[in-house]
Amino acid sequence: MKICGAFCICLFFPFIQYAQETEYNHVFFDNSLMEESWFYGETSYTSPSHILNIQGRLPVNTDVAFTPGNSLHLNYRSAPEGTWKVNLKYPDWRGKDFLKEGDMLSFWLYVANETQKDNLPEIAIGLDEDKLSNFIQPGKYISDYSEKKWMQVKLPLAEFTGSEALANSNNIKIISVKQSPNDVGKNEILIDQVEIINEEKPYVELQTTKIRSAEGFERHVDLSWELEASPATRYVKIYRSHDNKNFTGIGVQSPDEFSRYVDYTGVPGKTYYYKLSSVGYDYTESPLTESTQVSTREMSDEELLDMVQEASFRYYWEGAEVNSGLALENIPGRRNMIATGASGFGIMALIVGAERGFITKDEFITRMEKIVRFVENGDRFHGALPHFMDGPTGKVEAFFGKYDDGADLVETSFFMQGLLAAEQYLSEDDPEENNLRNRISVIWKEVEWDWFKQHEDSPYLYWHWSPEHEWHINHKLIGWNETMITYFLAIASPTHGISPEMYYSGWASQDTIAKNYRSNWGQTSEGSMYANDTSYFGVPLEVGVGVGGPLFFTHYSFLGLDPMEMEDKYTNYFDTNKSIVSINYRYSLENPGNYEGYGKNSWGLTASDGPWGYKAREAKPEMDDGTIAPTGAIASFPYTPEKSMDALKHFYREYGSFLWGEYGFRDAFNLSEDWTANIFMGLNQAPMVVMIENHRSGLIWDLFMKNENVQEALKEIKKIED
Repeated sequence: MKICGAFCICLFFPFIQYAQETEYNHVFFDNSLMEESWFYGETSYTSPSHILNIQGRLPVNTDVAFTPGNSLHLNYRSAPEGTWKVNLKYPDWRGKDFLKEGDMLSFWLYVANETQKDNLPEIAIGLDEDKLSNFIQPGKYISDYSEKKWMQVKLPLAEFTGSEALANSNNIKIISVKQSPNDVGKNEILIDQVEIINEEKPYVELQTTKIRSAEGFERHVDLSWELEASPATRYVKIYRSHDNKNFTGIGVQSPDEFSRYVDYTGVPGKTYYYKLSSVGYDYTESPLTESTQVSTREMSDEELLDMVQEASFRYYWEGAEVNSGLALENIPGRRNMIATGASGFGIMALIVGAERGFITKDEFITRMEKIVRFVENGDRFHGALPHFMDGPTGKVEAFFGKYDDGADLVETSFFMQGLLAAEQYLSEDDPEENNLRNRISVIWKEVEWDWFKQHEDSPYLYWHWSPEHEWHINHKLIGWNETMITYFLAIASPTHGISPEMYYSGWASQDTIAKNYRSNWGQTSEGSMYANDTSYFGVPLEVGVGVGGPLFFTHYSFLGLDPMEMEDKYTNYFDTNKSIVSINYRYSLENPGNYEGYGKNSWGLTASDGPWGYKAREAKPEMDDGTIAPTGAIASFPYTPEKSMDALKHFYREYGSFLWGEYGFRDAFNLSEDWTANIFMGLNQAPMVVMIENHRSGLIWDLFMKNENVQEALKEIKKIED
């Protein structure tokens, strides 16, 4: 076990070297997942000028594009007495914080009418709308100007002045486009592939792409390829044909992010042909591959469940960090940063993958050997893992701030839940597997759960400990929330266990601290004493603050811990979880916020990405902004199988064109804002794999509950009266 004292961290921490994160291309727009409007393209105007918009956002054109499948559509009327403006905001998300530096703003322009070059809209860049540079007339940078053809426009960043963002191109977060003072009348232009680039590099011959597989499902085709890593390759471009003669470009994919592409055609029982090419940074293309034929087909409910499980499983198999084999926080996102809790969930998804035949048992064992070896040699603090780790080095990564540079007990419990399930899945009779079992057992026993009481007579466990800042965060663990598994495993520990009485003194505490904590968090007194005993939307709820919280409360602790067996003096947790899911469902039916898309087949308020960032959403107006996460409904399969199946079909069949991607369902969507997430999240993909499996076979529940320490903890909690 690796335990770092405060002295050694203070001495050596400044010299820790992390592996360099891969830098992203600084792209403002290449394609929109939504086909109506671009969420990050905000419009405004004063009459008599006008710019066509959809609820204040720039429309998307799906007919003409430079990088398929769509472009941004500027259809405007300029008048001397009025103005119009478009702000293209950088589509940011967690972990996309390492960008390639550039010296030019580049975009591709298509003039659809007789707009004069000198009358093109003016352009500025900046940190935000209040910190813009001067505006530049782009016409003078276009030498070969003509209508109805794509032209690349390159504006040197050195020509922009007056914005602090210009000190570093990575600071550029907005591109502002406005009416030219010379322009009068109606105009129509398209822009595409808007990005910050370096000036042209010497030509490098492109690597040839090779199609590895092409598989048809009910309404989409999944393509994967082989391509040698090359700094010359900007995209893989996908072409499709219905007759194997006339091929049309339908999309591009960054090979730095994925080695596969999903073509959602929306129609079962059709045959398609595909070819691929490599695209360079100068947008030249390699020769096309030979064509590959594939057909979509009708699928049964069981086949759809297999499809969702396998696609989400790939997040943890194909998308894992290379050195550790563990899960990334989100994809796309940081490529070296491991998320501990998501990795624990991912281990359970890998078990499902092996059992369902997505990988072989031998492949699973090889991956587990890599994972166990990494944990054995990586940073741990009193046996507990940090929230985030650098995959190449195994060092803690303080992504959430300097005080989060040590142990995270909750993330550790999520991880151990997966590790203990894997221990049971491995065979005692096979020497290699048994060796892994024993090493997992050592890791489990080395977690000093009792250390996280902070002091001997503490009624609570604490979430964080830092070797440098100690208990600075000082977050007590108080239920009801996602941290039940933390108390449960702390009680279950055979070496560093806490008293079973702490389940009631800490997790289900009745003291003033706990009461105030729940009231402040939930903004209600209902459930402030842990028990609730109130009905919401006609559903009685025995435990939980207010409406019970976001749906991940019913998932994270119960991927391995069987809620049917988990009982205390307040409730059976399968019943309580089912009530929380039912409340969430009925809230979505009533839809008090009148958000677009809510209904009997479209529900699931939980923690996810959203139009304005990551947030935990739940079934009450003040915690609802119109964002639905597919994992909310789909990971609830054990509680509401029919409703969850209806939601799965609806998300795939009705929203698949924007919601279904390389690793299954994207993280979330918000139809009221015409927005969908660009990312898949490690905490949200695995619960769909695991809880679908628990509904189908009970596999992960059965494995985790077989552990003798788990069974003992269950008995100890049940027999306590106070």
